[in-house]
Amino acid sequence: MNDFPFWVQLLIAVLLVIGGAFSLIGAIGMTRFPDFFMRLHAPTKATTLGVGSVLVASMAASWAQGLVGVHELLVALFLFITAPVSANLMAKAALHLRLPSKAPPPVDLPRD
Repeated sequence: MNDFPFWVQLLIAVLLVIGGAFSLIGAIGMTRFPDFFMRLHAPTKATTLGVGSVLVASMAASWAQGLVGVHELLVALFLFITAPVSANLMAKAALHLRLPSKAPPPVDLPRD
């Protein structure tokens, strides 16, 4: 394996740290948020960004070796399409089942 230039190593390291941080934040949100709707928000936003950063780091490593990162592009494409759709479907199912939420109502919501 060829040694990467310093700027490529730095880019890969920064992207991996960012990806790990977002994934950690998403995992902490999954355990700390009190109800389903709040827990649904954590993995769809934070973890998607975390996995996306790791995939970009993998693509940078591939490009530095002179390879094309097609696999990473496909994984990112499927991830960014399926994560919001699956979260939307789970939220709709929870609303259909009238799952209670612990979130306070919005302040601009008219009162009955």
